[in-house]
Amino acid sequence: MSRKVLITGGTGMIGTRLAEMLIDAGYEVALLSRTPGNGRYRSFRWDPLAGTIDEAAVPYADYIINLAGSSVSDGKWTQERKREILSSRLAGTQLMARELATGNHHVQAFISASAIGIYGDQDDRIVTEETPPAPDDFLAEVCRQWEAAAQSVAEDGIRTAIFRIGIVLSPEGGALVPLARTVKLMAGAPLGSGRQYMSWIHLDDLCRLFIQAMEEPQWQGTFNAVAPTPVTNKEFTETLAAVLHRPLVLPKVPEFGLKLVMGEMSEIVLASQRVSAEKTLQQGFRFEFPTLREALESFYGEQ
Repeated sequence: MSRKVLITGGTGMIGTRLAEMLIDAGYEVALLSRTPGNGRYRSFRWDPLAGTIDEAAVPYADYIINLAGSSVSDGKWTQERKREILSSRLAGTQLMARELATGNHHVQAFISASAIGIYGDQDDRIVTEETPPAPDDFLAEVCRQWEAAAQSVAEDGIRTAIFRIGIVLSPEGGALVPLARTVKLMAGAPLGSGRQYMSWIHLDDLCRLFIQAMEEPQWQGTFNAVAPTPVTNKEFTETLAAVLHRPLVLPKVPEFGLKLVMGEMSEIVLASQRVSAEKTLQQGFRFEFPTLREALESFYGEQ
């Protein structure tokens, strides 16, 4: 039985861990890359913006996991940066859809990333997969177009699952690193009002979720990839400080200060998103790290 997985965006934080876990589970892994051949996995060349891809890439795969997209948290959101955030997601997914539409392959499932940014700022309302995308919101519009591109794969009759990913926790990268750094320096403080909800997921749970969705035919459609216990930013900061055995000394970091430093990107930490994991749980997925404390202790518990 052939078990080959092709990952787009495989060199990022999620893709790197996912590839390791797939190998451990007995799969073969290949990456799609603009600069192939510099890692431990087989890789195929593609250039989404130019619309070019190695013609052997898609026929290689039994499964495709689509994570390609430029990081939303690197650098201020200039107009150029915003174009890149959108085009890097859209072009890769559209290119995959185009290749899959040719029918010259044996791909059994297409798993594509999206983000909870699609919901915009929702205050303390619980949002589900049925909640419509936020209007007039940059990240929501990016996610809406990204999902529409992935949806066109489903229209070609390939089982497609789209995951709206929350704040991914890993000591290797993403939002946790700067937050933990400030707490370790005893400069930790809630951000903005501190009341905004953060819907998070442990990196390993996210990778296990992708693998389960790849393997089991009932995963089809859109799912939230978040742990079942979202927390407020204040609770997040307090839990992190407790796990790191550091006091929280500062009052809140004011919203205008964050906007000054981060620009529009401050939306990522200031927008409140209280996202339901119910549909994902009903599919039979079990979180290894359902609570924030367990997740943070898995990274920092020994320190």
